[in-house]
Amino acid sequence: MRARAAAASAAVLAAVLLAGCAQSVDPIERLGKKAAQEVGRTHPHGPASATYRRWGLSAPLAPAPRPPARSGVRRDRTGPVPVVGRVPTHDRVVFLTYDDGVERDPRFVDMVRELRLPVSMFLTDHVVGPGYGHFARLREVGASVQNHTLDHASLRGLPYAGQRAEICGQQDKLKARFGIRPRLFRPPYGTYDATTLRAAADCGVAAVVLGRVPDAHRLRPGDILSASEEPNLIAATTRLLRRIQAEGFTPARLENYL
Repeated sequence: MRARAAAASAAVLAAVLLAGCAQSVDPIERLGKKAAQEVGRTHPHGPASATYRRWGLSAPLAPAPRPPARSGVRRDRTGPVPVVGRVPTHDRVVFLTYDDGVERDPRFVDMVRELRLPVSMFLTDHVVGPGYGHFARLREVGASVQNHTLDHASLRGLPYAGQRAEICGQQDKLKARFGIRPRLFRPPYGTYDATTLRAAADCGVAAVVLGRVPDAHRLRPGDILSASEEPNLIAATTRLLRRIQAEGFTPARLENYL
């Protein structure tokens, strides 16, 4: 009897010890479960709450609507290149565009990737210089690359040959760097003339795109926002995204509408 009692006591003690050991690894298991739960809470159209909060947003960006089957701006092959300051659409979307400069902050790549921002980059070779690798990373996370001339010269009033060299020259540079010839072109300082439109057409550009600096006026459907005027790009983009959400809009991909 004593032997059987001792064996039973030993079995109970072993079970307690094993339970204690199991409990000792439980925090790691619980951590894994929490991580899995966080993944499970990912918004179906965007990143997990921890992600958008990390970038200063209190809610995920609303998903963009399905883009139109046909773009709102079409070019007659024999006519001039259209100039687009705002996309004609009833969708409550706006478009985020950046001119050069984003290479100042490598975190911008992370922001675009994690928030899945549909951004369009208008690049000047002279300004970007050795920063093309940064834009290659942006392209990998979904940003598009467009033309902003070779040297950031004010084009209006320049002869045709000079304007063509600025536009076609950057088309060639971007083709060599990224394997694409951009469809969209933004003239530096927003200045252009009829010669600019002719040169852009001859360089294979589909539309000349202007941009609106976000100001006190309310946003409108189809606004093309030029978001790179401030030195702190992350903070400026966060403020702009908060405003876009507050006014009932969401960012969409410009190339889907042009």
